Amino acid sequence: MKGFPSRSLPKNSFVKVVDNSGAKEIKIIAVKGHVTTKKRMPAARVGDMVWGSITAGDVKIKGTVLNGVVVRAKKEYRRANGWHVKFESNGIILINADGTPKGTIIKGPVAREAIEFFPEIGKIAKSVV
Repeated sequence: MKGFPSRSLPKNSFVKVVDNSGAKEIKIIAVKGHVTTKKRMPAARVGDMVWGSITAGDVKIKGTVLNGVVVRAKKEYRRANGWHVKFESNGIILINADGTPKGTIIKGPVAREAIEFFPEIGKIAKSVV
């Protein structure tokens, strides 16, 4: 059986930003590449790129719309090797348009699935699960 993360972070959810870019919280407003049926709400999984509005943090970036990558999710998901992975909290890091992280430090662990799609994240991650 193929392992893949479940879509656990729906649109309009508030998620903690886990890097040192100046933002504290982000509201997910769209998920890149996620096409749904009519009236179904899009949701993000670990490793997905999202667009979000900064709701808390530095005054200079509050209210702006930025790109981010989901690096942690509370919802348990199954990997292809049979392991079940879940984290204590949901987490997003902010990235630039070319995929490089805005911050220089990531607080806490990062899922391996996020690093497969965005290898630049792995360079600044302290621990990869």
